[in-house]
Amino acid sequence: MALRAFGLNCTLKPSPGDSSTNKMMDLLLRELGKHGVEGGSERAVDHDIKPGVTSDEGDGDAWPALRQRVLDADILVLATPIWLGQPSSVAKRVLERMDAFLGEADDKGRYPSFGKVALVGVVGNEDGAHHVTAELYQALGDVGFTIPAAASAYWVGEAMGSVDFKDLDEVPDKVSSTISMAASNAAHLAGLLKAQPYPGT
Repeated sequence: MALRAFGLNCTLKPSPGDSSTNKMMDLLLRELGKHGVEGGSERAVDHDIKPGVTSDEGDGDAWPALRQRVLDADILVLATPIWLGQPSSVAKRVLERMDAFLGEADDKGRYPSFGKVALVGVVGNEDGAHHVTAELYQALGDVGFTIPAAASAYWVGEAMGSVDFKDLDEVPDKVSSTISMAASNAAHLAGLLKAQPYPGT
């Protein structure tokens, strides 16, 4: 049973700028690929995602097309940098738009995101990775995604340091092994949910 992933990179840097968040996203998607999961990613900042909490905020809103890619995938990979100890404003915009799922339940009470698995990637040069991960987990769970065991990978450099994740010559072993575990658990859980969806009420 083929599985698909879609990554939303919530860096503040538009393409083709170099991005540590993009490096983390690529590593997560590459590892998912080892489990037969196909897919790609988009930088959310490259698209005109309007503010709001509906699935379509009207003329020029780029969210509906991205939303469809989220829902066509079995696994959502959401990656963000840390800014001021928080997920990026771009990540918050994406989550705000997913709030619409709460009002789009089917006749069994299931949101469109039920049966979809979510992974989280976080990078930064300051403390806050656990806090940011917790914020994303809570929001993604609220709007219907299922979070597998060990579903996040992060790298945090020295506070006020000048070395970014993208600047590392090698990915630290612990980060690599964490990414491997996250991808393995996500692929496993997504396969189970695809074969046996949530029953609803």
